[in-house]
Amino acid sequence: MGLEMFYHIVMMQLTDAAGADFHLQLEAYSQRIREECSGVLQYDYCGNVASRGKGYAHVILSVFESSDAHDRYQVSPPHQAMKAYVMPFIGDFVVFDSDVPNPAFIASVHRGGMSA
Repeated sequence: MGLEMFYHIVMMQLTDAAGADFHLQLEAYSQRIREECSGVLQYDYCGNVASRGKGYAHVILSVFESSDAHDRYQVSPPHQAMKAYVMPFIGDFVVFDSDVPNPAFIASVHRGGMSA
């Protein structure tokens, strides 16, 4: 069996209603997803510091061990709960989903195979 990985990135434009409590809740959902969803290699809610972000100022950045793991995450209770919570605070969003083009290299970096 070959090494697989799958990217899932969601860039969001938030409404003015998304205050400090919103961001804390998204952090809590992210932690729950990391703990409860099998096949999640990375799952982070973070700010987008790119000056060319066009208002997509917040991002869910996630990597899964396979597209099947991503599919399981999509229907999981923690993801469904997060989606129900977040949707009223989103003005717009863009999703990127793709197989990782060179998963062996990424796995090597995660294991400490690359040095600075």
